[in-house]
Amino acid sequence: MKKVTILIPCYNEEQSLPLLYEQLAALTNNHAEYDWEILFVNDGSKDNTIQLIKQLSQKDNRIAYVDLSRNFGKEAAMLAGFDYATGDCMVIMDADLQHPPHLIPEMLQHWEAGYDDVYAKRTTRGKESWLRKNLSLLYYKLLQKTTRVEILQNVGDFRLLDRKCIDTLKQLRESERYTKGMFCWIGFNKKEIEFEQGDRVAGETSWNYLSLFNLAIEGITSFTIAPLRLSTMMGIIVSIIAFIYMCVIITKTIIWGEDVQGFPTLMVVILFLGGVQLLSLGIIGEYLGRIFHETKNRPVYVVKEYKGE
Repeated sequence: MKKVTILIPCYNEEQSLPLLYEQLAALTNNHAEYDWEILFVNDGSKDNTIQLIKQLSQKDNRIAYVDLSRNFGKEAAMLAGFDYATGDCMVIMDADLQHPPHLIPEMLQHWEAGYDDVYAKRTTRGKESWLRKNLSLLYYKLLQKTTRVEILQNVGDFRLLDRKCIDTLKQLRESERYTKGMFCWIGFNKKEIEFEQGDRVAGETSWNYLSLFNLAIEGITSFTIAPLRLSTMMGIIVSIIAFIYMCVIITKTIIWGEDVQGFPTLMVVILFLGGVQLLSLGIIGEYLGRIFHETKNRPVYVVKEYKGE
């Protein structure tokens, strides 16, 4: 009998978990042809999420959990799930039911047909603001044009991964993680299915604009050096313009003997060059910061408690 792990990273999800478990229990009971493992990863929740998970595990021996020592972020929580999952394949989904469990049987059908990575593509994005939706689309277009790896648009973490994909992802131990890009980077035989993303059934999202911006920076700096090349090109262009302008000033002074003028122009040029330099230093700093964190070689997460099936 093949074993299927359902991985659910959790952060302050005590209101959603009872509803989620109810649907997962019905799903797994109706598909007894598989051996099921429901693996919760508690990412340092501040509410009663871990207590509720422990209660569910006492009632259902198919439930396992990993309790992290603090909040390390969803990316680290997913890596913990890769490390502790015991299934022949694994389905990753959110705890808020925006990822519908009824799609899991369809994913399993494609997996049985030989696909290694069955990912769910959103046809709708639920109750999401116009600004956030369009910024997200713009970000993915920009990332796609600057990286050699195809980053799938409107595709999140909701997917099924074969054991070979899980074992490969376990080898990628960088601390500054962008798992959506890693799913594409590892390759393997992929299959797309579509779904309509629902709204959160309870609680509030922990993803604000600042969190999404930080994730976007992680994605760009993880999979492309285009910002560094852009900084280089800007430096070359500004240098050429400055050289041409210098030649013009010298020529005018020699031929017409022009008096010293142009204080506003001088200030504009100085401020512009200063802005370009600060932007370039900031881009270099982002990459240096990643090197700084990676060279520490600290573990990506720390486990406080683990309970298997």
